[in-house]
Amino acid sequence: MNAKQQERYSPWVLLVLVLVTWELLCRGFGVSEFIFPSPSRIAEQLWEFRGTILGHAWRTFWVTMVGFALAIVVGVLLGFLIGSSRLAYAAMYPLMTAFNALPKAAFVPILVVWFGIGVGPAVLTAFLISFFPITVNIATGLATLEPELEDVLRVLGARRWDVLVKVGLPRSMPYFYGSLKVAITLAFVGTTVSEMTAANEGIGYLLISAGSSMQMGLAFAGLVVVGVMAMVMYELFAVIEKRTTAWAHRGSAA
Repeated sequence: MNAKQQERYSPWVLLVLVLVTWELLCRGFGVSEFIFPSPSRIAEQLWEFRGTILGHAWRTFWVTMVGFALAIVVGVLLGFLIGSSRLAYAAMYPLMTAFNALPKAAFVPILVVWFGIGVGPAVLTAFLISFFPITVNIATGLATLEPELEDVLRVLGARRWDVLVKVGLPRSMPYFYGSLKVAITLAFVGTTVSEMTAANEGIGYLLISAGSSMQMGLAFAGLVVVGVMAMVMYELFAVIEKRTTAWAHRGSAA
């Protein structure tokens, strides 16, 4: 098995080792399923409540995608503005950093007052928690454009706009895809947190319901589903990144 195959199969091998160890510890120490369910018990609950879980998972998924789409649009626009202007960078970046430090769960009660219980708070929480990485990475890609390259392009007659659009944005694509892989996982976190306090359906609502009825296997099953959805989206963006920005990774093929 060569190095490339080892990299491909290593996550699955590690996952199997973790699950086997988890199962053995639960069985060996007789851990109650009401405290910490074993993987086999979680799998049983996944199958037993598959219809219910699927319905809640679909709701969480599409709500997350709506919030994430908003985050992409706003994040790219803000990132372009901040990265293309030194004044905007100096004025906005510190304020955005301070905003990002605020716990997004604290916004949920406010969003409930404004939009009521339901889709609105979940979409906005997913948006608020995920747009910042996109903005920062786009801004970084544009702001770190080499001065020498910009000077050469200016000498050749390129305007500031041409430099940003034809050179800066393509150069920012690896940063952009890197931010998407981070932001999509955060978006699922934001949706789930909002659903735990401001929704009547979704995986977050399922977690609260299962916990209150002491169905810990079902609660862990919900967590597994959220993790799987986030991992699938992460891998999707990774594949798109490799296909569209192969030029940026030419030195990594070994």
